[in-house]
Amino acid sequence: MSSITIPPLSEDLIRVLIDADTIERKVSELSRKISDTYQDGKELVVVGVLKGAFVFTADLCRQLHIPHTVDFIALSSYGSKTDSTGNVRLIMDVREDLADKHVLIVEDILDSGYTLDYLKRNFSTRQPASLKTAALLSKPERLAVDITLDFLGFEIPDVWVVGYGLDYAEKYRTLPYIAEMRPVE
Repeated sequence: MSSITIPPLSEDLIRVLIDADTIERKVSELSRKISDTYQDGKELVVVGVLKGAFVFTADLCRQLHIPHTVDFIALSSYGSKTDSTGNVRLIMDVREDLADKHVLIVEDILDSGYTLDYLKRNFSTRQPASLKTAALLSKPERLAVDITLDFLGFEIPDVWVVGYGLDYAEKYRTLPYIAEMRPVE
């Protein structure tokens, strides 16, 4: 049982969709699966997608039982809106050379799929030994491109969510749970 004090919901939030303990158990499960996948001494580079996946990436990596390095990439496809524009813009690239390494892209949420599709195509040109994907959340009904995740935490309904790294206008990232936000008008 987690000892985190849960802040009260604000007027912007409707309900807790996934509580902190449930997230913690799922991250542990995913870490075990990822460790099992790369246990044969493969050189793994975990690439977290900023800013949303920073909490998930950190928690996931702390529980991996295999050698790995961590890097980050920053992209934008939302701007200040709540719907993806479909145009993915690279803001900060990884520093690690990905050639001949096993790469795991870690996303906060698979929504439209544009960001992950862009990353998979971009990283494939860098000749990694393998390329896999992980996301904490997925909204299957929102997918606009054909993407399959290798490691998935939770499927959620098509609602705007915040917490555990996910934000709205840079707010709510540090909530220890995933909450549904009221629709923005």
